[in-house]
Amino acid sequence: MPSSARPGYRARVHHDRYGSDVLSAGPTGHHRPPRTSREQAAEPGLVVEDVESGWVGAVVRVEKSGGQHVVVLEDRRGRTRTFTLGPGFWLDGEPVVLVPPVRRTAPARPTRTASGSVAVPDAPARVARGSRIWVEGKHDAELVEKVWGDDLRVEGVVVELLDGIDHLAEAVRDFRPTADRRVGVLVDHLVPGSKESRIAAEVVRAAPAGTVLVLGHPYVDVWQAVRPERLGLTAWPTIERGTEWKRGILRELGWPAEEQADVAHAWARILRSVRSYADLEPSLLGRVEELIDFVTA
Repeated sequence: MPSSARPGYRARVHHDRYGSDVLSAGPTGHHRPPRTSREQAAEPGLVVEDVESGWVGAVVRVEKSGGQHVVVLEDRRGRTRTFTLGPGFWLDGEPVVLVPPVRRTAPARPTRTASGSVAVPDAPARVARGSRIWVEGKHDAELVEKVWGDDLRVEGVVVELLDGIDHLAEAVRDFRPTADRRVGVLVDHLVPGSKESRIAAEVVRAAPAGTVLVLGHPYVDVWQAVRPERLGLTAWPTIERGTEWKRGILRELGWPAEEQADVAHAWARILRSVRSYADLEPSLLGRVEELIDFVTA
């Protein structure tokens, strides 16, 4: 059914929580005109700059040390520094006084899910549908779960791993899709002329009409579907052909890259930076929404 008919469908408003100034505008000492500072709660994920040192980082936590509140900031390379809470910080090019975040004894229930749908508090998970969504790997599945997990449980949609697309045709044959038992497939690097696009076209032609939908994003890996601003970047680095992409990315970022555990740690850090659909690229958002609509029609 069309997107507008699915419960919880919503219009999207994308925003950049980092702002346009934080990473580019550094303190210029006496050249800045005096401005009135406003109070700003030091919520986790807030990106600020320490005026005195020029350190730019995201708030990790606020804690007490030596009888005073301090804030721990993490920069884009994963390094952390501790600063005294109070004045002396910039946010979006404006001076702010960091104060402890408000502690709620009973947090208000969210009215929206991470995907932007209207939340349904205490809704039981629906019995799984016969239809499925398939993704290429573990990282794809974890990202879909983090943003669309609540929606999928309400809809009764199960996400399964393909472990690559090379055997997609065989997997579809074994699944035996029907009009009531559909398969939606999310594929990395689905661009014209690629191996992935050729396999996708062959699979759709071989399956009964209307039972299989293969969609994808243009990125080499789903990591790139996370907005680079969430990691303090202006863009994801470009990696030369012949270089293992994930390790190449880690080396470009200055993150550990020698062991598989380094890759896992990096992905965990990237995934933590995703709070909602607003932190993902539209080219992934639209494809996942289409797949959910397809398997719930």
